[in-house]
Amino acid sequence: MKLIRLAAIGAAVAAAVVFAGVGRPESASSDTTPPQIARSITVSGSGTVTATPTQAMFGFGVSTRGKTAVQALNDDSAQMRKLIAALEGAGIPAASLQTSSVSLSPVTNNDETAIIGYTASNSVSATITDLSRAGSMVDTAVAAGANQVDGPNLTVSDQSRLYSSALKAAVADARAKADVLASAGGLQVGTVTSIEESGESSPSTYSAAKSADAPTPIAAGTEQITASVTVVFEAS
Repeated sequence: MKLIRLAAIGAAVAAAVVFAGVGRPESASSDTTPPQIARSITVSGSGTVTATPTQAMFGFGVSTRGKTAVQALNDDSAQMRKLIAALEGAGIPAASLQTSSVSLSPVTNNDETAIIGYTASNSVSATITDLSRAGSMVDTAVAAGANQVDGPNLTVSDQSRLYSSALKAAVADARAKADVLASAGGLQVGTVTSIEESGESSPSTYSAAKSADAPTPIAAGTEQITASVTVVFEAS
């Protein structure tokens, strides 16, 4: 009787173990499906917009020499006031004129053992919004006493709008490159996951030559506004 009872207990325990796994499929089998790998295509794109400059900036300066520092500075200041008045009289508004530097330095003899005088310099930047008058403004400044001329720095007045157009072109260029890469790799381009702006460049070209019979000619040339981006696309 004891053997029969022990056998019955063993069978009951085995049945309990079997039924304990019922309703728990995760214990019965393991998932061997590999995780899905995210695919992406990263490309860079650039866009360029070409425009004709609409304004020019010049630097006009005067430099004078005197026996004393006070004399040199006073003479230089008087000459600069004359220059500014001439530029304003030629149509450049006061808001477009800005002093860029004032300097005073001693002048020594050849062996630098003694001060024999002083040199004073003063310069003003002038923004000219009518390029057809840029050459005549240079001549006006020189006639008024400017003995230093720097420029022109030719720019487009609405650079923000042009740069926005260049950015759109850069993104379109990146999309075109992604399409080519995806086609070559047997993929399809999906949505954009990130865009990074890389920077801008705006070189300008110009030429100028002196003519004795006409205002100093200023050739506007062209200015290029360039934008660059890095774009990441989903791929499938």
